[in-house]
Amino acid sequence: MYLIGDIGNTETKICLFNDKKKLLKKKVFDTYDFKNTNLSEKFKFLNAYRKKIDKTMFSSVVPNVFKNIKRTIKKKLRVEIKELKQLSLKKILKIEVNTRQVGSDRLANAISAINNKDNFIILDFGTATTFDVVLKNKYKGGIIAPGVNLSLKTLVEKAKLIPNTKLTKIKNIIGKNTQNAVRSGFYWGYQGLIENMINLIEKKYKKNFKIIFTGGLSHLFKDTIKKKIKIDRDLTIKGLLRLVDSI
Repeated sequence: MYLIGDIGNTETKICLFNDKKKLLKKKVFDTYDFKNTNLSEKFKFLNAYRKKIDKTMFSSVVPNVFKNIKRTIKKKLRVEIKELKQLSLKKILKIEVNTRQVGSDRLANAISAINNKDNFIILDFGTATTFDVVLKNKYKGGIIAPGVNLSLKTLVEKAKLIPNTKLTKIKNIIGKNTQNAVRSGFYWGYQGLIENMINLIEKKYKKNFKIIFTGGLSHLFKDTIKKKIKIDRDLTIKGLLRLVDSI
């Protein structure tokens, strides 16, 4: 069996697959809850699979949380947790930047997409909004912009007259009240950022790209971009699962 995990700044996904890579269990947690060193209760769902899990693969952008999870799983399951950056990826993905400067989730996204013939722009709507560029099997680098929800939360916290606002699709550019003005600014503002970044990447490389959206807000922007977009919310997990066979 395969235990696959993606530790993000906001969410942590833990998935269990059988030896045919069929998903058996999927749990999504608030990453903040894993900062407590006593995590045994959260992993009770794995008790039935003790001694059956023989391969693991995690990506993490929160080192202290990964350390806590690694310690807990080793104690409960007697299995060592592998992290993507512990592996040599040269045979799978040619990374043309300093690996230490790239989140392992972004590398997992690239590994999930590559097929050695197509070029990809991968946009991940997470705590940050990231763009990653893959030319066939080469990871060229990327772009990091502020995350949509993080920026919206900061605005609401800092501007006392702006009420709590949930981002939704909005047709009107001009808001008739404060909430709709904020929604318009964030929705159409990020739409412009996304489309402009994609255009700049295409202009730089003068190549055709397949575009993949992943992350929580990917569905909001799919239909506003004048490109064919594929949405895959489990892109990171799929990349880790693809990689686990190389252990």
